Amino acid sequence: MKSNANPLKHLTTGRRGFLAGTAALGIGAGLSTHAIASRAEANETTDFSQRDQDLPFIGTEETFSTHELMVLNDRLFLEDTGLAELGPRRIGAMDEAGLNVQILSAHTPGVQNVKGQKGIDFAYRLNKLLADGPMATYPGRFKAFATLPLQNPEASADELERTVREDGFLGCLTNGIIGKKFLDHPDFEPLLARAEALDVPIYIHPGLPPDEVFEIYYSNMRPEYQKEFQDQVLSISAYGWHQEVVTQCLRMITSGVFDRYPKLQIIIGHMGEGLPFFYKRVVEKMSEVTKKSLDKPFEQYFHENFWFTTSAFPQTELLDLLLKYISVDRVMFATDYPFANMKTQTDWFRGVDLQREAKEKIAFRNAEKLFGIKV
Repeated sequence: MKSNANPLKHLTTGRRGFLAGTAALGIGAGLSTHAIASRAEANETTDFSQRDQDLPFIGTEETFSTHELMVLNDRLFLEDTGLAELGPRRIGAMDEAGLNVQILSAHTPGVQNVKGQKGIDFAYRLNKLLADGPMATYPGRFKAFATLPLQNPEASADELERTVREDGFLGCLTNGIIGKKFLDHPDFEPLLARAEALDVPIYIHPGLPPDEVFEIYYSNMRPEYQKEFQDQVLSISAYGWHQEVVTQCLRMITSGVFDRYPKLQIIIGHMGEGLPFFYKRVVEKMSEVTKKSLDKPFEQYFHENFWFTTSAFPQTELLDLLLKYISVDRVMFATDYPFANMKTQTDWFRGVDLQREAKEKIAFRNAEKLFGIKV
């Protein structure tokens, strides 16, 4: 992972330096790169979609599975979605959309709930399947995040290192809560330390809530409606798992994960999983109660330790909100294939009213820098 150009890098590290610097840059006042770019092009009539037809794309949240993994996680109903297809069908969809590279990751919850040697072996098989399969067959078109046996953090750290050093993987992806623990739990220190040492990010993807959480928050009291899976959908893609990812990230900050591992990088998808909506209030309230417990201002961790992707949210108003608080240098493109249409996502982004330089950063340049790859 290569270091990124950061407008704050020349400022004095620490609370006062950061706050003074952000004020000078207009971050605190909500002055975004998007706003600057929009003003610069205010007098220019441009068909952005046509202008940016040649825009390359790296997709940073692109999902796969196997029949064995779908059986394990009771997801056979997804067999017809293209999850397990890693050849001509997927490449054809990429070509149609103009998506140059997919960074593959195993469908939630992967193997993170499988204990013992079985989980370790399963993760290894999935990772080798990618390295020896699509990554070898279509050089340059596919990259990957490692699937890890997270019930065993030490083994997970070792498998992460093996995939990075032997197979050229770009990091790892986790799926929500792990058993009944988040990544800020001391058990996962070996994984966090290894990711920082290897200089590769951890992508936190949503996962299924524990049974107790499901019963308290989402269980529908009208059994006649269960055939429509109302409570299940509410607990995951409609609402629940987006909130859980933000909760996990906030816990990682408040528990001092990034003070212990200051170079650790975390990626979250779905246009920030709702964080941009709560950003100002979260920062305001948490800054008051963490002054004595954290090394840096609460807000600073979002700008130094987090990356955000657009996966499955082709909504310009949400991108505007994200860019109001987060630098364009920390936002990356993603489609969430096959659960979202690749071409719909790329067509949307080509038409977004952004300066070309900013669009290139989101579409592929930020990913190139973060992962040390080239389109």
